[in-house]
Amino acid sequence: MVAHLLRLKLLLLRNSLRRSPMQLVGIVVAGLYGLGILVLAIVGLAALSAVELEVAKTVVVLAGAAVLVGWLVIPVLAAGVDTTLDPARFVTFAVPMRELLTGLALSGFLGVPGAITLLAALGTIGTWWKHPAAMPAALVCAVLAVLTCIVASRAMTSASANLASSRRFKDLSGVVLIVPLVLLGPIITSLSQGLTNLAEYLPALARTVSWTPLGAAWSVPADLAAGAYGEAGLKFLMAVGTLAALTWLWKISLAKALVTPAHSSGVSRGGGRLGFFKLFPGTPTGAVAARSLTYWFRDPRYSMGLIIAPVLPLVFMISGAGSGNYAVLDFAAAIAVGLLVWSISADISYDNTAFALHVATGVSGTADRAGRALACAVLALPLGLLYALVGAAVNGTWAFLPGSLGLMIGTLLSGLGLVSVFSARFTFNAPAPGDSPFKSRPGNGFAAGLMQLAGFAGFGVLVLPELVLVVVAQGTRQVLFAWLALAVGLVLGGVLFAGGLRVGGRLYTRRAPELLLAVSRDA
Repeated sequence: MVAHLLRLKLLLLRNSLRRSPMQLVGIVVAGLYGLGILVLAIVGLAALSAVELEVAKTVVVLAGAAVLVGWLVIPVLAAGVDTTLDPARFVTFAVPMRELLTGLALSGFLGVPGAITLLAALGTIGTWWKHPAAMPAALVCAVLAVLTCIVASRAMTSASANLASSRRFKDLSGVVLIVPLVLLGPIITSLSQGLTNLAEYLPALARTVSWTPLGAAWSVPADLAAGAYGEAGLKFLMAVGTLAALTWLWKISLAKALVTPAHSSGVSRGGGRLGFFKLFPGTPTGAVAARSLTYWFRDPRYSMGLIIAPVLPLVFMISGAGSGNYAVLDFAAAIAVGLLVWSISADISYDNTAFALHVATGVSGTADRAGRALACAVLALPLGLLYALVGAAVNGTWAFLPGSLGLMIGTLLSGLGLVSVFSARFTFNAPAPGDSPFKSRPGNGFAAGLMQLAGFAGFGVLVLPELVLVVVAQGTRQVLFAWLALAVGLVLGGVLFAGGLRVGGRLYTRRAPELLLAVSRDA
């Protein structure tokens, strides 16, 4: 049965190459790319035989641990990289579990990733060729480590089969990936600043990782080469135990997946559960607020703003952390709130054809504007308060906390008033419901970008009084200006918010049919 599964894998791969010339080209390109990486890896591993034992161990252990992490993470985020022998296809066949596990595990070596990983792992034999006791161990541990990678990947994929099949998980995983991209600059800066300490840090890290399932198998040959036979034996037992535990977990999750098909629906919700609708009053404003707040958590186009708004101020903070300057935290609350508020400037555009619900039910312009603003405020206000308190605690500027709060409140109220007018006046070709938030649709050219830039500039003008007072308070160390900023934020922000709802409501009422036509034109 195992041999039959392997022949089936090879047959499916051959047929896939015959199906489309582009698939053949893709396989060839991937193979050439992997071959190049393989050659570099083998040459580098062979060159490690000429360096100190501690350096060679550090490189092999950390690189091997990174490979195992990659095998764990990438298949889940990619919703299954290799589905040639999808276990779901064997539901109707009485394949014994032991043969199925063995066949699926060995078939992992027949793909480009598995073959490249195996050959690169075998390249560690060249690292330890000067140590007779380490060479045979390097061969055994290389196969053990790669088999662990494949089994871990299969176990993770099977365990997350139901989760990865849902549209929400796919959307959310794509949105979450933006977090390391946003933090990429500070991460690179921090790494470059710490290069001088790598000589001390990396060997210590490798020693720690070698006692974990991530690096145990990779460090056994190095310990044998160093004469640490006891440590090598313990780590080998850990590596074998890790493989056994992962195989057991894979067996359980696979058995469950074979009898419980993965669902493809977004969310299953029982009857009688109203979600956010039970938290708001039964009024048009409350209904719009509940609907909008639901979108914030279930629509990835909104969730992206909910992730970026708290993260972006951290970028500025990390950038100044090297010099010990955390002054940006005094403005982080306003930055986070401003980003969150401005993300609904295209709120009606995000509705797409669902905006017809508002038009058909006759929701007033004021109720629509107030409901959307209320939903945003429910999220933005706690975030702003948190950043204001953290900034005062880190910088020890509790006396100037009223200024940070005034700037944050002014940003919230003035911004909500502005976007209430802006989104009722302008529409954009936003990604449609169900599309990736990163998808770009035609029609958003220079004019649309200019409108967004002008609106954001107007946003800055509206909060300029509070900003000036906060800067003066920080510069002169006069607490009076901080309290004035709080007063101006409450009063001026409240006036602008009320005026924005009034003007935006009138625009909405007058232009509702035009807005519906604009947002549904390209649906």
